[in-house]
Amino acid sequence: MGASKPDPQIPDPQVRERAAVRRYTVAYKARILEEYDQLDKAGKGALMRMEGLYSSLISSWRTARDHGAAEALARPVGRPKADPRDKKIGELEGELERLHAELGKTRQVIEV
Repeated sequence: MGASKPDPQIPDPQVRERAAVRRYTVAYKARILEEYDQLDKAGKGALMRMEGLYSSLISSWRTARDHGAAEALARPVGRPKADPRDKKIGELEGELERLHAELGKTRQVIEV
């Protein structure tokens, strides 16, 4: 009895298809920055390992905080949400163009 090869069509259940993106709350960022600022070099490294953070995150959070930033720390990433009124306006403008074109055709038919 030899070892069988795993079927390449079946995905490995231990491997995620996509890594989960971590999101940090304002309170978490503030707490970590406060703890980080009170520690010595070895303690800072231990805190980052324990929390799974990189020094670049700490630097960017500190910069945001120092620039006046409760809002910057909480600012969502990505495009702002679309206003439903803008969608409705676009639909109405399209309908208006269609009706103007139809009116023009109707006037031509009446003239003939």
